[in-house]
Amino acid sequence: MNAFTGAFWRSGDPGFADAATARVFNRRLPSRRPAAVLRAADVTDVAEGVRLAAAEGWRVAVRSGGHSWAAWSLREDTLLIDLALFTGMSYDPADATVTVGPAVRGGLDLDPYLAGHGRFFPVGHSPSVGMGGFLLQGGIGWNCRGWGWAAESLVSMEVVTAAGEVVRCSETENADLFWAARGSGPGFFGVVTAFRLRTRPRFRELTRSAYVFPSELAAEVLSWYHVARHDLPASVELAAVGSTPPGSDAPVLTVDAVSFDGGPASLAALDSSPVVARASARTVAEPVDFAELQAEQLRGNPENHRYAADNAFLSGSASELVPALVPAFTELPTPRTFTVLGDFTPLVARRPPDMAVSLQTDLYFAAYAIGTTPADDVLSRTWLDRTMSRLAPHSVGCYLGDSDLAVRADRIMSDAAWSAFRRIRAARDPEGRFPGYLGDPAQ
Repeated sequence: MNAFTGAFWRSGDPGFADAATARVFNRRLPSRRPAAVLRAADVTDVAEGVRLAAAEGWRVAVRSGGHSWAAWSLREDTLLIDLALFTGMSYDPADATVTVGPAVRGGLDLDPYLAGHGRFFPVGHSPSVGMGGFLLQGGIGWNCRGWGWAAESLVSMEVVTAAGEVVRCSETENADLFWAARGSGPGFFGVVTAFRLRTRPRFRELTRSAYVFPSELAAEVLSWYHVARHDLPASVELAAVGSTPPGSDAPVLTVDAVSFDGGPASLAALDSSPVVARASARTVAEPVDFAELQAEQLRGNPENHRYAADNAFLSGSASELVPALVPAFTELPTPRTFTVLGDFTPLVARRPPDMAVSLQTDLYFAAYAIGTTPADDVLSRTWLDRTMSRLAPHSVGCYLGDSDLAVRADRIMSDAAWSAFRRIRAARDPEGRFPGYLGDPAQ
């Protein structure tokens, strides 16, 4: 009998089936199942769980928010440590840091909490994404273009190691674990039970410009986007989005820009192109509420749907990239499917600090094929495979948060970072207690 404060199930126990898949966002569930599930109540439970796994000959899988498209937490022959109860939040006004549990949802929990203190953290765009997986994968959050990876604002962590020890990690304590955690995602060889984050002053105003174009203008609009993005300051988050409006069967391409405290002047460069006059609808430098932006994200990422996602950091000229990109914005397989082309120019120009997350170019493409029935899965997968095949010659690698390496292997770190990561993993988890990636990174 295990003396856990939280709940524990072995395979076959009543409630095991529900516990194994609890909070998995993607309803396209794989057949993989763990040997047991521990819904830990505290860090002591987590440490005891890691030690139990060693005694039983299991490996350890972890679930923070359950939002990974590939359902990373569902692994065979593992103890699944579910951190659903780790939802604490504590703000320290002395240094403007916030400590959060890994199951805290960025948009739904952390953002309103920080708003009460006049502070902000660039959480994930989908409000229900848990902070654990988001931060460990680097974190492409709000205005990553200007503010950088969310993991750059990670001050310290509480980690249960592969040996079952509870340690603090920062740039000065267990620095090797701290380096590896910032970007290795589900390959990390420990359980993070708390994150301490550096916050920023909350924005005073948000200003938005959005231009909606019919799909037949996609090539022209993407060519314009490729140039215009360089004229926007770092205060502006910019994306080109392919989607199908509700009630329509014709995809549209939207160039969407949100300025954090930059005001209308920061968006002026977008209104100077002749193609703008051909937009079917436009919003020019109008105020917008953050709650409205988050509500849009919730509508765009609905629960109880079946997702297939992939992504690539792209490099190349407009003449090379645009022909490969156009079908990804104009030939969507299902009504809910959407694609995004984001600009990271200011981020790349300033070079982020040394950490495991180490791949980036100034253009990031992500595709989310969304269905409602198993019959949609084949359609989504076929379309996604074709889309990524067209972009492969222009890709330098991918972002773990939007990847499924079991379906398509890709590079996830620079070669130097991958070598360092492997050395640290071998030293910190010599027995392979944590199973690593589902699928092989193409390093």
